[in-house]
Amino acid sequence: MGKIIEPERELTVRMSVDVLVVGGGPAGIIAAMAAAEDGLKVAIVENRSFLGGNMTIGIPILGFLGQKRNQIIEGLPQIFVNRLAEMEGASEHIPCPLHMSITYIEPEVVKVVAFEVLKECGVEILLYTLFADVIMDDGNIKGIVIESKAGREVILAKVIIDCTGDADVAFRAGVPCKKGGNSGGMQPATLMFSMAGVDKSKLNYKLVTESEIYYSDFIPSSYYATNPDNFIVVGLRNIMQKAKAEGIKLSVERTIIITGLKKGETWINMSKVDGLDGTDPVSLTNGEYFARHQINEVIKYLKLYVPGFENASLLRIAPFIGIRETRRIAGQYILTRDDILSCRRFDDAIAVAGYPIDLHQPIGGDCLLEWCGDSYEIPYRSLVPEHVGNLLVAGRNISTTHEAMAAIRVMATCMAIGEAAGRAAKLAVHKGIMPSAINVDQLRSELLAKGAYLKTVK
Repeated sequence: MGKIIEPERELTVRMSVDVLVVGGGPAGIIAAMAAAEDGLKVAIVENRSFLGGNMTIGIPILGFLGQKRNQIIEGLPQIFVNRLAEMEGASEHIPCPLHMSITYIEPEVVKVVAFEVLKECGVEILLYTLFADVIMDDGNIKGIVIESKAGREVILAKVIIDCTGDADVAFRAGVPCKKGGNSGGMQPATLMFSMAGVDKSKLNYKLVTESEIYYSDFIPSSYYATNPDNFIVVGLRNIMQKAKAEGIKLSVERTIIITGLKKGETWINMSKVDGLDGTDPVSLTNGEYFARHQINEVIKYLKLYVPGFENASLLRIAPFIGIRETRRIAGQYILTRDDILSCRRFDDAIAVAGYPIDLHQPIGGDCLLEWCGDSYEIPYRSLVPEHVGNLLVAGRNISTTHEAMAAIRVMATCMAIGEAAGRAAKLAVHKGIMPSAINVDQLRSELLAKGAYLKTVK
């Protein structure tokens, strides 16, 4: 294909800030809120036309509650959910035998509230803006290069927080990164969509009264009896087997239905694209095509075989395909499967999580689910990359193994990690030091003082 040499050119510095957050998803929103709390100059860059990331594609927030049903994600993430609830855009945290807890959210309300809370915090927001490259200076990131309709520009920053989900900033800065498991395979992607005109009460009735036919993985019929309005279905395997035998083409083994907050609306998590690489535009393009092609068959299945969907119709498709896994950085500490399953505690813990290891097999097969029985901790060192002094990472791209990432990737946990990263960046700027050099005990004290949940270290 050949190569060309890009001519050297002078770039305009659009702004200079104390803390720059790259990526406006769950981790990025909370990181920016935390960093701006004391009046620092904070900016957030997002390539889409809205903030919210995976909170806008139809999946609920999982993991605010732990495996003992106690709330383990609090602080700024809870404040954000409270704001959503004020606009009827979020439910309570509903215990779930499979997902620990489910917080149902309305994507369009997320977009509005995210904008509002960051504006109130004084955060400079740049949408429609692509992160393109880093400007390195003696092992640190002096700034980033952005691309937009305005051209190629630069943002300078004292501390940068990579909340891209794909470790884009860290990767461009030379931080070692890994993808997938030992074979490199990553978890499959899913394009969510919603349907209108669903009779949720009919579906719920069948789940309660005919559970021997309409049964859900790990979720007893009593769950549906006590949650008639907002509930999740993960299963109906025998119904799907019947549908497949009768010619319906489905790429997954389980029916996943998530009730929306709006009357008659449900979100469907049933497309599956194996082998997709979320860092490759060709792979992403093909993934969008294949996932959209699968949706028609899923709708046919739901209307013909699942109670309550007889008169349902397609309402909307998520604005982008949901990516479960791409790059993970190599940080000062790599969180492992054993750390999670042993409920390991760390002196530098900055977040507590309880979501199980939920590993969708990269190619074919089903899901691997493993619970620890309680909760586990995430160390600050997993947010700190090797070799780049003024960079922090927050979200599913922190330093973990393939298996551990399958647990910490859910939104509530990413929000808690984002708060820790934002507060750490703020401390570093105030003291004029690198994030790797901050006093983590001071960070933990601030997190606790601001309402975050942390266990007492033994």
